[in-house]
Amino acid sequence: MKGVTHLRLDKFIVDAGIASRTEVARAAKNGGVTVNGEVVRRAGSHIDPLIDVIKYCGREVVYREFTYVMLNKPEGYVSSTDDDKSPTVMTLLPDDLQRIGLFPCGRLDKNTLGLMILTNNGPLSHKLLAPKSHVDKKYRFTVKFPISESDKESLESGVDIGGYVTAPCHVEMLDDTNGYITLTEGKYHQIKLMAKAVKNQITYLERVTFGPIELDTSLSRGEWRYLTEGEQTALEERGKRN
Repeated sequence: MKGVTHLRLDKFIVDAGIASRTEVARAAKNGGVTVNGEVVRRAGSHIDPLIDVIKYCGREVVYREFTYVMLNKPEGYVSSTDDDKSPTVMTLLPDDLQRIGLFPCGRLDKNTLGLMILTNNGPLSHKLLAPKSHVDKKYRFTVKFPISESDKESLESGVDIGGYVTAPCHVEMLDDTNGYITLTEGKYHQIKLMAKAVKNQITYLERVTFGPIELDTSLSRGEWRYLTEGEQTALEERGKRN
């Protein structure tokens, strides 16, 4: 919100994802838009989103410079904004959020579950995903065969996944076939390829943390919520570090 002073009323409502510019103009003309309790019939009027209270058809419009959403990704959804063959994670969001340009901050495989951050803050997303940022990502996994101590040591020190040797990581085993793995990189199908490198196979994979953000376990698969103010601040602060 820093630096914002005045915006056109219609742009403010459109950017919130609530309605199109045409719909705002029609609602304003019919008396459905108010600023500080007063009906405003000119959709092109200017408002201060930090001070003024704007309502569209009785619904208060909340200003957000950027939007951050946590999603508990279910199986079968593609981590992109559109796909011709499979449903995308965007279809799990309400229409107003689909209209404001959100996109996944990092990807999960179609059948990988768990934490996704969706945002329209492009610069922050770029910083968090840059290889030099080394943002921790923690996953819960299950493998087909028991992982030996030697396998664990190999995974942690780095394995060849097809011409690329993975960076050091941390593996915490819960039992012979279940555990957590924390990476600071995110190559395509990396964890599945790492398991394959030690002659094993991933049968379950769920991301539980991304940087300072932990998956809210109260969210069922496919459910979402906005990041809290504290989570948003932590994410933005993490993006400032290199």
